[in-house]
Parts: sequence; structure tokens; C-alpha cells
Amino acid sequence: MLIIGIAGGTGSGKTTVVDEIIALLNNSDVAVISQDSYYRDNSQLPLEERQKINFDHPDSIEFELLIENIQKLKKGELIKQPIYSFITCTRSEESVLVNPQKVIIIEGILCLHPKELRDLMNIKIFVDCEADVRLSRVIKRDILERGRDVIKVLQRYDDTVRPSHLKFIEPTKRHADIIVPEGGNNKVAIDIITQYIKKHLHDNT
Repeated sequence: MLIIGIAGGTGSGKTTVVDEIIALLNNSDVAVISQDSYYRDNSQLPLEERQKINFDHPDSIEFELLIENIQKLKKGELIKQPIYSFITCTRSEESVLVNPQKVIIIEGILCLHPKELRDLMNIKIFVDCEADVRLSRVIKRDILERGRDVIKVLQRYDDTVRPSHLKFIEPTKRHADIIVPEGGNNKVAIDIITQYIKKHLHDNT
């Protein structure tokens, strides 16, 4: 099993990189595990308090469960990936069944943060992007997908997103084997990564 971690700041283009890799592989032997699914359930808090949570801080993520699930996949066991809603800031009672595959991609802003999780990875990738581009993408995403207005998005960016990026996310770049500038626009880097995966799949058939 080949386990790949893809990290990078909010709005850096991680998901686009993953989607491009999957499209080029056109292979059912790949499973994607989203770190976003493992945000802690906050249903015990009033909605107003939930909306103040710093989602860019490592403590907001149940890394223990994510690590446990990756370990199970490595053993060939089926896992139940949680479903998280950024609208309600809670976990669903339902889950997504994920089967072990030859390639597992773990994607998320902080997936290179915990050493125990990094140690499970064969390849560690950091998607790099200029701060102004990331901010523009975050504004669009949070307005369209998470029901926030531009003032709240900018306030959150100043209060939590930017400070947490500098303190927790950007430093994980030093753990990366590959740094991909410009995210999904970097076709050369995506092609190189995809060819490596294809070689691994071919060598292990």
C-alpha cells in the first residue's frame, strides 16, 4: 500500500491537485481520505460557539481517529470515515465506508502536522500558494459553500486562519518530500507525482 499525504494552506489548491491526480490515474485502486472529515464533533455547543472554532488549529481535528483508521487500512481492514458539516460544525451520525486500496491519499491542511501520521506516509507533499490567492479562494468558498458573508470571512482570516497558517501549517512544509507551487495549475508536478503512482501500481500488480 502506498500512502500519500497532501497538505497546504486553506485555499492552496490541495483538492484540485488530488482531483487532477485521480483523473490522470483513472484507477479504482485509489482511496482519498479527507482530513476535514475528522474535525471533532461540536454538537454539545450552541451554534454561535461552534462558529467561533478555529478550524486551522491542530486541536480541532481528531487525529487519533484518523491515525487509527489509516492503520486499519494498512492492515487491510474496512473503515468508517466520518462525515462533517461546516454549516452546522457537527459530525453526521452516518459515515462513509472506505475499503483498503493500493494507494491511499490523505488530504488536509494539517495532515503533515502529527509525526505519528507522517510516519505512516510513503510520500509527503505540500501544496504551496501565495497568501493573496489563498485568501481570494477562501472568500469565494466560504460565501458559496459555508453561508458566511465577506466581513465574517475576513475577520476569521485575520483572527484564526492567517495566524494558524503561520504557526502550524507553513512549518510542516519542511517535512514534505515534494513541494508543489501554484497547486492545481502546476501540471508538471502533478504529472510527475502521477507517473510515480502509476509505476508503484504497475510494480505491485
